[in-house]
Amino acid sequence: MRELLPYLRLYKRHWFGLSLGIVLAFATLFAAIGLLTLSGWFIAAAAVAGIAGIATFNYMLPAAGVRGFSIGRTFGRWAERVVSHNATFKLLADLRVSFFRKLAPLVPDHRLNMRDGDLLNRMVADVDAMDHVYLRLISPMIVGVLGVLAVSLFLGWFDPTLGIALGLSLLVLLVSLPIVFYRLGKDQGRDQLEQNAATRVALLDWLQGHAELALFGARERYRARIDDSEQAMLNAQANMARITGWANAVLIAATGLTLVLMIWLAADGVGDRAPGPLIAMVAFTTMASFELMMPITAAFQYLGKTLTAAKRLNAITERPPSVPFPLDGHKGPVTGSIGLNKVSYQYPGAAQEAVSRVSLDITAGQTVALLGRTGCGKSTLMSLLTRAWDPTQGQITLDGVPLSEWDESRLRDAMSVVTQRVDLFNGSLRDNLILARPNASDSALSHALTQVGLARLLEGQGLDTWLGDGGRQLSGGERRRLGIARGLLHSAPIMLLDEPTEGLDVQTEAEILSLLKTHCQDKTVVIITHRLVGLEQVDTVCLMDAGQIIEQGTHQSLIDANGRYAQLMHRL
Repeated sequence: MRELLPYLRLYKRHWFGLSLGIVLAFATLFAAIGLLTLSGWFIAAAAVAGIAGIATFNYMLPAAGVRGFSIGRTFGRWAERVVSHNATFKLLADLRVSFFRKLAPLVPDHRLNMRDGDLLNRMVADVDAMDHVYLRLISPMIVGVLGVLAVSLFLGWFDPTLGIALGLSLLVLLVSLPIVFYRLGKDQGRDQLEQNAATRVALLDWLQGHAELALFGARERYRARIDDSEQAMLNAQANMARITGWANAVLIAATGLTLVLMIWLAADGVGDRAPGPLIAMVAFTTMASFELMMPITAAFQYLGKTLTAAKRLNAITERPPSVPFPLDGHKGPVTGSIGLNKVSYQYPGAAQEAVSRVSLDITAGQTVALLGRTGCGKSTLMSLLTRAWDPTQGQITLDGVPLSEWDESRLRDAMSVVTQRVDLFNGSLRDNLILARPNASDSALSHALTQVGLARLLEGQGLDTWLGDGGRQLSGGERRRLGIARGLLHSAPIMLLDEPTEGLDVQTEAEILSLLKTHCQDKTVVIITHRLVGLEQVDTVCLMDAGQIIEQGTHQSLIDANGRYAQLMHRL
């Protein structure tokens, strides 16, 4: 149960709604038991009065009570559902946000080693499973204990023996049934959750890689994997359904046995009264009281599933990030000067360093191009500049302050990053642009699109154009230009661009480079590229190979030096 403690702490934020939901649940249970109890006594008493020829039987008050309990049960059930589910949904929203905040710093961590589908399943399905804690565990248990106490006191007021007998019977069931059905459902609940996750991961692999699977003839094999996983999931669900059936059977049997016991005890009369309509009241009270037991068996049957979900979430939320930021980091103004002092980085398990003893000083407002073939360490260096990872050796400074001492929010605000992979979400064009500047007006968004040559997207529905999952409505070049538009909107003092013109035609590439030169006149710009285009416009060119800077200088000075850079340019 320790796994649930982090989530129980979140209940403090919504204590009023959750507490009110428990009160309404108890009131609804009270009305339901009262309705059946009073109805049973009323029918029996009216029958006895008719047989005995009693002409003064008061049927008005019991009838009004039946109506009152009926209205109270209906309204209470509706109000309890509204209040408790509203509080639970808010709680799940807070939990999902809290989980994402813990997950985001871990994404660059090589040790995380989790599939996208698994992470998505944890954020959606595992978080949803946590609604079980309140709706099906805490609330039913509290209401059950209060209900047992109330029913026992009610019958005890008429006959202490009957009150004690029913109270002990319900208490034994309240203690034993959760233990039994928790043990029965523990393994099955875990299997059900894990098989659900495996099915989602397999299905996501199938959908995302369908074209490649078809190309390499692996489609049937992956489809068979989905079928096997789905069958295992259905088997786990069937096992849980069988346990649910046994739980209902046990409750029905317990209800019958307890009813027989209570009628036998009341057969000679209730209290000092002779046998009469109160026997019917005792019988119907006994049957009604078992309504409070039904949610409890289901709660503990699925508790194993909830604990498994909590463990899977805790595996993320309790993992310390590999790059921790200080709680009271540096938040000063950023001018944009960057310093690298003998920086090295080696990937875990790699035989050699990806970046080796790189030293570079970039003054504020300077434009630097990192040039080199694929695998020479350019993108790794970019990740170090954004502090996705920390160098294994050396130090990187921003305005003379080590990156490790900067506040995370301030550091992120200081940089606009355009990566090779532009992530687009299943939303509108506006939704994907305001990520860079949440308070941007529609005119600012449209201007940014026009600047990067995407004015065509403003036709028709304009900013409300739906991009689809991953921006599937756009070409590769359009996605790249949309990423550049985000960088322009963010307008940070430092702009980092990883292959910004990859996949663009010559004319568009020239327009983008000209735009960047105009937009970034007063910004510090670092461009990663392997294309020998537009380098005469940058202040410094750094040619990299095997994780090191082998040549550095202006375009013309490197041409005059007649080294590797000059040889590359002469091949054009």
